[in-house]
Amino acid sequence: MPKATTLIVASSVISLIALIGGSCSSGGRADAPESMVAATVNGKNIMLAEVERFISQQSGGKQSQLSQLELAQARLQALETLSQREVLFQRAEREKLLPTEDQITGMINQQKQQSGMTDDDFMKSLREQNMTMEALREEARKDIAIKNLQDKYSGKISITDKEVEDFYNNNRQRFVSARGAALAVIIVDPADNSAQGIQNDSKTEVDAKLKIDNVYQRLKAGADFATVARSTSEDAQSLLRGGDIGFFSEEGLKQAGLSKEITDLLMGPMQVGSFTEPKQVNNRWYIFKLEEKRLQTENLTLESPGVRQQITQALINQRKDILNAALLAVATSETKIVNNLASNMLNNPSNLGLRPASTASVPSSAGAASPRSSQPPVANVSPAASPAPTSSVNK
Repeated sequence: MPKATTLIVASSVISLIALIGGSCSSGGRADAPESMVAATVNGKNIMLAEVERFISQQSGGKQSQLSQLELAQARLQALETLSQREVLFQRAEREKLLPTEDQITGMINQQKQQSGMTDDDFMKSLREQNMTMEALREEARKDIAIKNLQDKYSGKISITDKEVEDFYNNNRQRFVSARGAALAVIIVDPADNSAQGIQNDSKTEVDAKLKIDNVYQRLKAGADFATVARSTSEDAQSLLRGGDIGFFSEEGLKQAGLSKEITDLLMGPMQVGSFTEPKQVNNRWYIFKLEEKRLQTENLTLESPGVRQQITQALINQRKDILNAALLAVATSETKIVNNLASNMLNNPSNLGLRPASTASVPSSAGAASPRSSQPPVANVSPAASPAPTSSVNK
């Protein structure tokens, strides 16, 4: 996916969860005065404080672990993302594609519900971030407006039957239904996962064992697996999907780190719809639910259920990516952007506009920092994402 395209798909309130669930510090740094204007987009200021806050969101509040050079690079990347976002928002505004207040409220409520937070937890998280509801609504306004803008152009995309058939014929080897299983999980991790916004997080091995046993008893008593997963699982990737982690080939289950005992159970006597007792994998506790089981590997045809639809959607998504990149390029060419942050770096090449690390206070903002180095895997059980149109077909 082009770099420019990722920007909208991953803009701020999309990560209401990262925004209000991450453990971001809200204090400033000695070398980052909040009043500094980092850039202007058609005269609209983007403050350095916004850049810092974005870095904090993207790094999970761990921006203090970045070196001075990494922080400088993160600031440039973050400012580029925020500038591009403002460019597209202004374009949407000119084309009268702004959302209504009700649409903004609906988006925030949906994200809040998906995060599993109560109203009190939600407001508490906002206060901890020094984030007001008005500021959050403004972020939502931009997200919806930009999506409306993209949809205006991508809505014209059409895919012919011949395109679908050509793709299938040129990629037959990808269309295989492998022997394997689709799983959902509930994960309890004795490590501290509060930085991911995990509620009711167990932080010791004793607490983790007590919690997973309690969860197991709730499931045995008839509680809905997805509901329990959303309220108790300690893994951010699967939590929002009710524990769903997708389909794995039998070989994929082994590569994900599952023992032969668990793999044999899933592919053997275990029935679809049932769940395992708590299993410990890599020091984390898991309860697996078997959502689907395929006992034979078979080649799929264009008429196999879902194949034609999946190829069509994948081809549409590819064109959307190209159109989104083109839209950003055109909108940027019509915009005057002044990057003060970059200019300051050029004027201070010895320290890139930053104070020496020994005098800098702990950074506490938010920007496009490098991805987390310690992102906990979904039990080493998370299927690899693929942009290819057949990613879901290969399951």
